[in-house]
Amino acid sequence: MLDLTDIETCYGNARALYRASLHVGAGEVVALMGRNGMGKTTVIRSIMGLTPPNRGTVSFQGRLIHTLSPYKIARMGIGLVPEGRQIFPTLTVRETLLAVAANYTGSPDPYTMERVFAIFPRLKERVNHLGRELSGGEQQMLAIARALMINPSLLLLDEATEGLAPILCREIWQGLKLLKERGMSLLVVDKNIKQLLEISNRCVIMEKGSVVWKDQAPFTRFSDQVKMRYLGV
Repeated sequence: MLDLTDIETCYGNARALYRASLHVGAGEVVALMGRNGMGKTTVIRSIMGLTPPNRGTVSFQGRLIHTLSPYKIARMGIGLVPEGRQIFPTLTVRETLLAVAANYTGSPDPYTMERVFAIFPRLKERVNHLGRELSGGEQQMLAIARALMINPSLLLLDEATEGLAPILCREIWQGLKLLKERGMSLLVVDKNIKQLLEISNRCVIMEKGSVVWKDQAPFTRFSDQVKMRYLGV
């Protein structure tokens, strides 16, 4: 479904990615891991065209997308849940979801407000609350629901549960597990290794802008030594 091949992405004269390659298959959940500053967010931004790669290619469902504008990439069926959530503070939950609702992929069973409320019941309870009135966990649920309302085939999540209360983290992981069961492809960045691996088919670890380690479920090679080498502080 998604293929990144030898991409190199720069911020000005500073190179952030060095020949990074990864892929996400249809219905697959891929965990993207690494310490802070290793290039995970830049991978997400490169896929979405927010920071286009200087070299290499990004293809989605067989079509090259690395030269397209972000809105065109989104309309092809890639939903983004950005780091920091970026919720509209002066729109209610209802208004936020209605503002982006579109079935760009022509899904025969598109996501509606009721369908996303079934995944995150808290949002239904807060449907008339402004974005700024929601807790961090509720804002994250809204960010995921907002991405689902464009009916994507692939969902990108940058720091899915960072800084959230444990009970809200559990609800978000349950929601992502449900999306996986429904066949949605996910590329997920998060620091909660245990929960992330529980829903993932494969994991990819980055270091200094490059992909340096890979494994697949049941992650028999994901040892404490690997965690300390690539993920420890």
